[in-house]
Amino acid sequence: MRTSSILLGVALLLISGISLAQDTTSSGKSKSEVRTITGCLSKGDGADKFVLNGNDGSTWDVKSDKVALADHVGHTVTAKGTVSNVTWHNMKEEAKDAASSAGVKKDNSEHGDLEIGSIKMVSKSCK
Repeated sequence: MRTSSILLGVALLLISGISLAQDTTSSGKSKSEVRTITGCLSKGDGADKFVLNGNDGSTWDVKSDKVALADHVGHTVTAKGTVSNVTWHNMKEEAKDAASSAGVKKDNSEHGDLEIGSIKMVSKSCK
């Protein structure tokens, strides 16, 4: 058991090191610091907390000093923003990809924090 854990750890480090030079993770998730996400914007758990559920299955805890997010709650939007701690975010997503490939983790959807710089309403409702 310990040997397999060590081998898995080494494999994750190798995969992470190799993929840092790539634009996407092994499952095709973008590694770019700036992302454009289309999906449904909803209210989060507290004041000034919002969640963007991407059409691609990703979920993002979002905030903005430039855009009034509350005005777009319940709308389908396309938001452009910066991923918080992009290096750590990408390493976490690579580890999730590896765990999913090994059958250890079933859900491999992306989750992160996004600082939104611009937003465009696609629809007044979410589907």
